[in-house]
Amino acid sequence: MMTGDKNKDVAESSEVLNISSIDIEQKRNSHEIEQQCNFHEIELKKISLDGTEEKRDSHDPEGNRKSGVTEEKINHSNSHNIGEKADSHEHEGKINSHEGDEPPEKGTITTRSPNAPIIKKKRGGWKLAILLLANQGLATLAFFGVGVNLVLFLVRVLEQSNSVAANNVSKWTGTVYLFSLVGAFLSDSYWGRYLTCAVFQVFFVMGLGLMTLTSWIFLIHPSGCGDGEKLCNPPSKTGVGLFYLSIYLVAFGYGGHQPTIATFGADQFDEADPEQQSSRAIFFSYFYFALNVGCLFSNTILVYYEDQGYWNIGFVASLGSAIVALLSYLMGSSRYRYIKPCGNPLPRVAQVFVAAVRKWHVVPADADDLYEMEGKESAIKGSRKILHSNEIKFLDKAATITDKDQNEKNPWRLCTVTQVEEAKCVLKLLPIWLCTIIYSVMFTQMASLFVEQGDVMHAKIGNFHIPAASMSAFDICSVLIATGIYRQVLVPLAGRLSGNPKGLSELQRMGIGLIIGLLAMVAAGVTEIARRKYVEPGKRISSLSIFCQIPQYVCVGVSEVFMYVGQLEFFNGEAPDGIKSFGSSLCMASISLGNYVSSMLVAVVMGITARGSDPGWIPNNLNEGHMDRFYFLIAGLAVMDFAIYVYLAKRYKYINLEGPENEEESQESRDDEVLRSV
Repeated sequence: MMTGDKNKDVAESSEVLNISSIDIEQKRNSHEIEQQCNFHEIELKKISLDGTEEKRDSHDPEGNRKSGVTEEKINHSNSHNIGEKADSHEHEGKINSHEGDEPPEKGTITTRSPNAPIIKKKRGGWKLAILLLANQGLATLAFFGVGVNLVLFLVRVLEQSNSVAANNVSKWTGTVYLFSLVGAFLSDSYWGRYLTCAVFQVFFVMGLGLMTLTSWIFLIHPSGCGDGEKLCNPPSKTGVGLFYLSIYLVAFGYGGHQPTIATFGADQFDEADPEQQSSRAIFFSYFYFALNVGCLFSNTILVYYEDQGYWNIGFVASLGSAIVALLSYLMGSSRYRYIKPCGNPLPRVAQVFVAAVRKWHVVPADADDLYEMEGKESAIKGSRKILHSNEIKFLDKAATITDKDQNEKNPWRLCTVTQVEEAKCVLKLLPIWLCTIIYSVMFTQMASLFVEQGDVMHAKIGNFHIPAASMSAFDICSVLIATGIYRQVLVPLAGRLSGNPKGLSELQRMGIGLIIGLLAMVAAGVTEIARRKYVEPGKRISSLSIFCQIPQYVCVGVSEVFMYVGQLEFFNGEAPDGIKSFGSSLCMASISLGNYVSSMLVAVVMGITARGSDPGWIPNNLNEGHMDRFYFLIAGLAVMDFAIYVYLAKRYKYINLEGPENEEESQESRDDEVLRSV
């Protein structure tokens, strides 16, 4: 018995020792974990972005908040808590919480765990915007390396008449900007801005490559032809067909890329942040600035070589610029700020009109009684809510709740206020947009009739011949200078006088641009009258210097700063979130229709004036025509257009948006989701 009891006591003592050993080991491991966690907290404080000081709440919700490393009793349950704390640090960056001391800085991505310092991962901003501006400049250089001298290529190489060549260039340019609507639709609805830009730039490069090969293999024979003196061999049908296919591929790629890259650049700034909102507005000025920097090189250097018959050099340079533009765009893929597409807007807008018609006899409800989603969330995915406006009240019927709507929520019978206001915005923008088409008619003359006019003027300085298309360099320089003067002088001055921090509103600037464009047409008409006076009998070239075209080019350039930059800001700012690219594409579509209207005007004018022995206003031999009358006709149309524009602009009501949707949602998660889908 004594021996058995002793053995039992020994066994119990051994068991106690084992338990104590396990407990000590657990405590030691627990203490090591706590030390690691505390060290991790200290390291996180050291790497807090930009050395920003941590701001702590004055009290902890549980009354136990401490500054520094907390000392706690080490026991089994506390070890479990510390293990959880270590796990939370291990998964740092996967928790997207904005609870804590202060909201994250606008334009940054916040990843944090409870009681941990804020770590900010920067996306977007001016660095990425500058990359997109460089992309715009290079793409524009490539496009205008083809487009600015296209009318002379058609005349000299493809042997077309002046009027036919001018019409073909107008149609092609119109198609370029018509494709902007295609790019905007795909961007807003399905692909998003990033993927749309990438895909259309690939088509752009393909078109330039095909055009370069076609010209080299089929058209430019003998070498150096098409300089105005050396004739090319008659073009083959295969060569002409491939050439037209290539330039329309260029039109498709560049047209779809343009409105999307403008909106994508603006996306790099947070519209909810006042500072970044001003940067967003400035971006559009720099965007047009970058466009004209690209034009400057193509309209001087490339135009000179093409005018001398070295067409292939110009086309190869354009192709190389487009390739560099695409590669530079892809470089920023991991750092861009992305906005997810909001779905196809066509059914949303159609639902509003169908619902309003179905409730034809229903009296619209008061603004407070109209149907809208609860909370901050909008019925349009990724879009902010739009507050109710009193215009076009007929469409309010679509958001008026009837007894039938109480039982069944049919989107083709009942729409939200935001959905109705989106449709209203489209209807309100269209009249303003239509008034910009006549300005685009004036603008497009610079790429067609201005070039043909300069081609029959004295263009030599000594033995150096100035290409007629290179005169557009004065337009570009005037844009660059006027942009700087406007931003640095006119905006502050007009801001002090009007109280508007923007200086002049977008609508006011567009009106000023229309007037200056009108003056450009008057100057071109006066130059044409003078040119014809200085033509000697039997000679094609007038002795009037080509530098007499400078006033008309400068007027066009200054008008662009007011009209096109104003358009980009206005249509992008007034378009709802779900159709931002569509807003930017309206500016491009205005240029498109302007080219088509110009082509139609040329055809109508020639049909009326070219009768019998009368060669018409724009014949092959401009010395026998009256192109000045065509310029004055456009100026007269611009006067009528300006009167209508002023009437509409005075009555326009701006869009009224609520704050950003889902402010607490992590931008990083949205960006990564977009990248994964791409």
